Amino acid sequence: MSKTLRYFILFICLSPLRLFAQFERVQDSVVQLYGVVMTADSLRALPSVSVVIKGTTRGTMTNEQGVFSIVVLKGNEVEFTSVGFKPKLIEIPTKLEGNQYSVIQLMVTDTFYLPATILKPRPSRAQFERDFVNTRIPDDQYEIARQNTSEAKRRVLMRTLPSDGREATNYALKQTANRTYYAGQTPPMNILNPFAWSEFIKAWKRGDFKSK
Repeated sequence: MSKTLRYFILFICLSPLRLFAQFERVQDSVVQLYGVVMTADSLRALPSVSVVIKGTTRGTMTNEQGVFSIVVLKGNEVEFTSVGFKPKLIEIPTKLEGNQYSVIQLMVTDTFYLPATILKPRPSRAQFERDFVNTRIPDDQYEIARQNTSEAKRRVLMRTLPSDGREATNYALKQTANRTYYAGQTPPMNILNPFAWSEFIKAWKRGDFKSK
């Protein structure tokens, strides 16, 4: 039997033992962490507290009685967070005997100090009425929509906004059609057309001919 074949047979025989040893080490490092989370001042159970293994996306939340349970590894850091309380961080002992670890975690209230606000009354009733009448109330969405669709606003937009591709194409096609229709003859003049004079008077009243 060759030396290479003997090494191969030895490797095949030792592989299950090596895998079993690794499985034993992994199984020994798994810990069932459980406990209860309460307030530090009144020992009241805290529900919906986030219990997350730091550096991972694994976690759980406490129930209505503040009780939780999660599988961790020895040496993991577990963080407790809740709105209105300071976060807490604990570490699972690496030399823990057994595969269970229980904690009673107390959460301390986190106090926020807001800047002071001083309320002063109006010096007189007349000043209050003046400020109340002159107070600018922002327009809501309905008022903004009404202003944008008013006739005056649409007239301004028609004079200032350039024509888009569709309008320019329609105008060019209309001009081409008129030239083709009156090809070889003199186009009629609308100076005596009452409908043309009506449109001219309306445009004059609207101010279409005012200098911009």
